[in-house]
Amino acid sequence: MERLQKVIAASGIASRRKAEELITEGKVKVNGQVVTELGTKVSDKDKVLVNNEPITKEVKEYYLLNKPRGVLTTTSDDRSRKTVVDLIPTSARIYPVGRLDYDTTGLLILTNDGEFANILMHPSNNIEKVYMAKLKGIIKKEQIEALKEGVTIDDNITVAAKRVKLKKYDPKTNTCMVQITICEGKNHQVKKMFAAVGFDVIKLKREKEGFFDLKNLQSGEFRKLTPKEVKRVYGLEEDK
Repeated sequence: MERLQKVIAASGIASRRKAEELITEGKVKVNGQVVTELGTKVSDKDKVLVNNEPITKEVKEYYLLNKPRGVLTTTSDDRSRKTVVDLIPTSARIYPVGRLDYDTTGLLILTNDGEFANILMHPSNNIEKVYMAKLKGIIKKEQIEALKEGVTIDDNITVAAKRVKLKKYDPKTNTCMVQITICEGKNHQVKKMFAAVGFDVIKLKREKEGFFDLKNLQSGEFRKLTPKEVKRVYGLEEDK
């Protein structure tokens, strides 16, 4: 017997967090009955429907993509713009783990394993995300310290960077390259953090997420995760 939200996540339909929302919203049936309690457990013999569609176990797939600029981090677009899913030739119902802005490039994980996605996204796992930002202007030591101590964005939410490093600067163009490490993943967070200390972000690239990096992947290229990497992510949950 397993928790209902875990079974739904294992089907690849959604992350466990989203599965919990589907249950509480009354969109899940077990053996013909609507179930809204998150503690419900089911077995392989139980018939589970989500939005009146039966769930089936999918073969799990895991990809690491070097996302190019001008591609949407979503599974589909009503304006027929290119999405990250379009870049990976598979019939599996994969979806991005987290998001990168339309003009942001770099590392993005895609999978159809909801449990795996939930581990990577859950705040309690404190998974570091490393970005390289090109800024208009040259950042100073006191602004770097402010980012590390915490700045206010969005309705008085305070967020702090774990590390901030000035990598290089160019007085001629009045620009600099700054590496910033965060654990959260709020909407436009890195851009808003730099804006809070007076800088516009010209370019932004995610270089690392946890132990994943881009290595030799060029823009638009992807690779499958190894079984060892998948196991290591699941180990993050087991170590808690």
